[in-house]
Amino acid sequence: MTEARMLPISPTITAPAIQYKVSMPDLESHLFEVSLSVRVEELSSSLLQTSKKLDLKMPVWTPGSYLIREYTKHLQDFCAYSENERLLPWQKLSKNHWQIETLGVSEVIVQYKIFANELTVRTNHLDSTHGYFNGAALFFYIPECQKNHIRVKVISPLPDWQITTSLPRIPDTENTFEAEDFDTLVDSPFEIGSHQLYQFQVQGKRHQLAIWGKGNAEPEKLIPDIQKIIAVEAEFFGGLPYEEYLFILHSSSKGFGGLEHKFSCTLNYPRFGFRDREKRDRFMQLVAHEFFHLWNVKRIRPKALEVFDYEQENYTPSLWFSEGTTSYYDLLIPLRAGIYDVQTFLKELGKEITLLLKTIGRKVQPVSESSWDAWIKLYRRDTNSNNCQISYYLKGSMISLLLDLLIREKHQNQRSLDDVMRQMWDKFGKPEIGFTPKQLKSVIEEVAELDLGDFFTWYIDGVDELPIEEYLKYFGLQLKKDNNKWPDVGMNVISENNKEIIKFVENQGPAQLAGLDAGDELLAIDGFRVNADKLSYRLKDYQPGDVLEVTVFHQDELITRQLTLAHPSPSCYQVVPVKNPTAKQEKNFAGWLGTSLDSI
Repeated sequence: MTEARMLPISPTITAPAIQYKVSMPDLESHLFEVSLSVRVEELSSSLLQTSKKLDLKMPVWTPGSYLIREYTKHLQDFCAYSENERLLPWQKLSKNHWQIETLGVSEVIVQYKIFANELTVRTNHLDSTHGYFNGAALFFYIPECQKNHIRVKVISPLPDWQITTSLPRIPDTENTFEAEDFDTLVDSPFEIGSHQLYQFQVQGKRHQLAIWGKGNAEPEKLIPDIQKIIAVEAEFFGGLPYEEYLFILHSSSKGFGGLEHKFSCTLNYPRFGFRDREKRDRFMQLVAHEFFHLWNVKRIRPKALEVFDYEQENYTPSLWFSEGTTSYYDLLIPLRAGIYDVQTFLKELGKEITLLLKTIGRKVQPVSESSWDAWIKLYRRDTNSNNCQISYYLKGSMISLLLDLLIREKHQNQRSLDDVMRQMWDKFGKPEIGFTPKQLKSVIEEVAELDLGDFFTWYIDGVDELPIEEYLKYFGLQLKKDNNKWPDVGMNVISENNKEIIKFVENQGPAQLAGLDAGDELLAIDGFRVNADKLSYRLKDYQPGDVLEVTVFHQDELITRQLTLAHPSPSCYQVVPVKNPTAKQEKNFAGWLGTSLDSI
């Protein structure tokens, strides 16, 4: 069985010059076998015509996941033939660049294998239960020919397996699909296997939910909530920019994540995480996040991402808006959809604020720099990450909160961040014109009717503390800080392979000042053995200012350090109503979240 989206375009009458065939004859090997056929004389590349060489390059990253992934590390058994099966000379010019001699050749057939045993939303996975692949991690592109149509034929390994993708199927062919160009191919993942496939409608548009993996997902309960999210976001932007859309859900053992595409998204979620209320709410936030990317990122995108360069980093300082603002709305959308109530929203908001205020890196790295440095930092965390960096998802979400509250308070809820998003959609999303940081700032200022130069300087390009509590007060809310019941040691300890390992040491905290280091094995406090689970319990016997003897193995050397305890650190922040709110505060709150302060 084959399911695919039918685009409002007509597939090419004649087969395009670039065609792929993907097969998987040996599922247990985790190897996709790929064949690429190129009719070289039909290509538009003048370079190819003169040099008589065919250049093939594989992407090093995939849009939406801002890290060089080096997909060619999974490639093996590369070879090239002519149309009469003559071996063609080739050479590898760089890590992702192959060049094939084409003199006297009308068609080149390239064959290779891709090892696929990484179950993420951005990579490939093949086993006895399914095959899943992303275009960037599987296919070559031909420089100067990235606008050419491309066909893909999938050879199913088992007769009962179905093929699900957002690419349009070529009529009267067996499992053959066509992409308008290479960008579209990269943007269209494939799910192949015995997955469950469900059909549903929203605003007259066809939707599919493909579920792979065993677990406790209940489609009959999930789909109505997904429909609500789609409906809310469609109303937000004034309609759905597609005719058909596909959700691919991987129920895995411990994965989490999502990756957006123009006509689909892939979601990875713990297989037994759908019945617990809190975990289910988190899943719906993930759905809301990736679906919001239909507009914000896939169509409203920074100038640097308007045309993808698949060979290197694509730098932008605006991921705080592309990802952070989307993260703010993934908290709001389920509330607006009636999936959870205002108490849950404020609880989730409190968690985000807690995470921000417990991350020391917010005082070191501006969020615009975090956006720029995504390629080297966000996905490559180390023991010092919390001390020196901040997530543009997290801080971008909190900046978006502040902008929303700022605009709403000035305009009595007659304007909001919603209006910013709609203007960005009209100006940049619909025509798919990339925006610059200056243009983004201009749109926000236009909606707010404020000069936000200082705001951007302090909170986006600088590291000033976000005035979260000040802005919340306008809406009758405040932060309630709960402190730990024990003095602070300035380090995190976990049990790992029957050892107690210090995983993080806070900059200028008690542990660092005592000379302890991430990676040290914690043995004892004041001469008595201690483990990670009992550390906080032991610390309750001490007071701030007390000096402990902490014994560790440091690089296999037994050492004891003197550690001076600090005052308890905050355990969490809760967003709660102020006492005796004013009429204006109550009105602001109701206009923002659609209910009264009394309901909390």
